[in-house]
Amino acid sequence: MNSGGSVSGVTSGLTDFNAMTGGLNRSDLLILAGRPGMGKTSLATNMAFNAAKRYMDDMEAGIAEEKSIGAPVAFFSLEMSADQLALRILSEQSEVSSEKLRTGNISPSEFQKFARASGDIERLPLFIDDTPGLTIAALRTRARRLKRQHKIGMVVVDYLQLLTGSSKSQGDGRVQEISEISRGLKTLAKELNVPVLALSQLSRAVESREDKRPQLSDLRESGSIEQDADIVLFVYRDEYYHDFKAPKAVDGNSSADDIAKYQAWQDHQLQVANKASVIIAKQRHGATGTVDLRFDRQFTKFSDLAPSSY
Repeated sequence: MNSGGSVSGVTSGLTDFNAMTGGLNRSDLLILAGRPGMGKTSLATNMAFNAAKRYMDDMEAGIAEEKSIGAPVAFFSLEMSADQLALRILSEQSEVSSEKLRTGNISPSEFQKFARASGDIERLPLFIDDTPGLTIAALRTRARRLKRQHKIGMVVVDYLQLLTGSSKSQGDGRVQEISEISRGLKTLAKELNVPVLALSQLSRAVESREDKRPQLSDLRESGSIEQDADIVLFVYRDEYYHDFKAPKAVDGNSSADDIAKYQAWQDHQLQVANKASVIIAKQRHGATGTVDLRFDRQFTKFSDLAPSSY
């Protein structure tokens, strides 16, 4: 796997993202936010797989552990079960749809791809904890144990708002509770010297705007999250919203104006199909900007855009 870019931390496996950020840097808290349907969990599982796979490949190639830009990964999945998450990763990496994997209705060539991906995933240093309703204190305890036992070099939390704070912070209100959680995640990143990638919801305010690209102000209960984060990332797919804007289909009786509108919609659809943007809205030690990626909806897989697609 080519990690691309100049990587100072753990590789994301995405060339242009690595080039803008240096990868996922140790002791950083990275917030990955987006509205439902944008692909937050998919991007996080892609990055987690890429980091763990790079580490495994480097170890098998005899590269010294401290020289590897991969890492064993702890993935705290508070929304999906471990089986659901594993199925999603299998679909991403085998490029066989999760629906086909669930029903077993796959062709011989798809089975070969599934078997290869399944073998890889079984060997990966990717540790999924799907305990629901974890407190931030319990998550930190579990992460420390995984660091001791498996030398994890990256932590993913899906998602931040499903963690709970101490009973005191809960009594002080949701904003205080979220503050305790985000501070706890930043402290964990520093204590273990690993990047912590925490997924976050966004407020519905995004949906009421004409331009639906997220902004820092959209982070739900965001004050403390934005303050504690070293990097804030938003995942955005224009294709998702463009699908809802489809004008009525045209036929032989359509007016020239209707035909022109439909053609313009189709032209834009071709431009945005299978593309996603990762908006780097905050980067404590670097520039902000946008990274364009390929997104395959069928397999929920993010990858580098071909140069001709920019």
